[in-house]
Amino acid sequence: MEQRSLKRIAFHLNCLEQGGAERVVSNLANRFVQEGIEVYIATEWEGEDEFQIDERIHRVHVGLRPEDENRNHLSKILRRTRYLKEFLLETKPDVLVAFAQKALYRALMAEKGTNVPVVISIRTDPVGHYESIVDRFIIAHYFDRAAGCVYQTIGQKEFFKPHLQEKSRIILNPVNEKYFDVAHPAQKEKSVVQHARLVDFKNQPMLVEAFLKVHEKHPDYVLRIYGPDSFDGTKEILEDLIQKNNAQDFVFLMGGSDALEQEIPKGEIYAFSSDWEGMPNSLLEAMAMGMPVVATDCPCGGPATVITNEENALLVPVKDASAMARAINRLIEDKALAARLAANAAKLKDIANADVVFTQWKEYLEEILCSHTTTTEKS
Repeated sequence: MEQRSLKRIAFHLNCLEQGGAERVVSNLANRFVQEGIEVYIATEWEGEDEFQIDERIHRVHVGLRPEDENRNHLSKILRRTRYLKEFLLETKPDVLVAFAQKALYRALMAEKGTNVPVVISIRTDPVGHYESIVDRFIIAHYFDRAAGCVYQTIGQKEFFKPHLQEKSRIILNPVNEKYFDVAHPAQKEKSVVQHARLVDFKNQPMLVEAFLKVHEKHPDYVLRIYGPDSFDGTKEILEDLIQKNNAQDFVFLMGGSDALEQEIPKGEIYAFSSDWEGMPNSLLEAMAMGMPVVATDCPCGGPATVITNEENALLVPVKDASAMARAINRLIEDKALAARLAANAAKLKDIANADVVFTQWKEYLEEILCSHTTTTEKS
């Protein structure tokens, strides 16, 4: 099959506000435009705190217009789909890549009659997120329209039917290069660290409960959790836990930080506590920084995709504070094991750097384009 080069690519997602999918799109878009490829990012709205994109990238609004605000829910869905379809017919990209659930639904609904191959990207655990009556209907009636799919984990891939698995790829998130080859202090702080939004599914309360057990055995250690408040009540739960256990002197909510590559390596151990995730950027970043990691083996398999237990990190069951505490204690007490895991974790650089990830995306999309062109010519 003769390879065709991309000349114009479009991405579709809700917005570019700070988040995992948005980070990946902004990074990929910047790289594609640097390669001389024309890039469009079609979003539903513009947010206040968005990722920076190259000025050569075309940012297009395909969301609701002022005159649509008083329409009913179904009418708004149809309008959003219509505006995206009009965008595709006008710009005629070689391929459209849709990120996040509602965006990929819109992309598949808008695809018919445009002759634009649509590649969807699954970013979260499908279990619990793609199982409602509406989800099952859309998957059954529209997912066959997808020209391809990019997953982050094997668990995501196995959730969907074989037809979509066969034309898919598993591609990791690119890790920001500032997390590679970071400097570690000669004398580490006796601390366990984490960086993530304070949000329910990341289960920082379980981490605090685990650390209370760690602190009983190692009272000279502290826990530092870096990350902004998501305003879902998790921060208040954490503050209540800290107060009830008189842990104010050894459990600290640090808030957000723009210097994580300096703060995280000060700690001895990194703890990842999520109940479920897609491919968690925070875990990838911690491993890239060469931290000894204890991580929950959460669905849909993000940690297990990059971690070989006992080789480059330790995996523990989700929601198991006792197992988390035992693993942290083990790394505190076995410095040689911690050093070996950290050295192996840093090798993530070889498979998750921006160049490798970009090349995988580019080659896959060119493969999709070539397959689509061949199919079109035959028909």
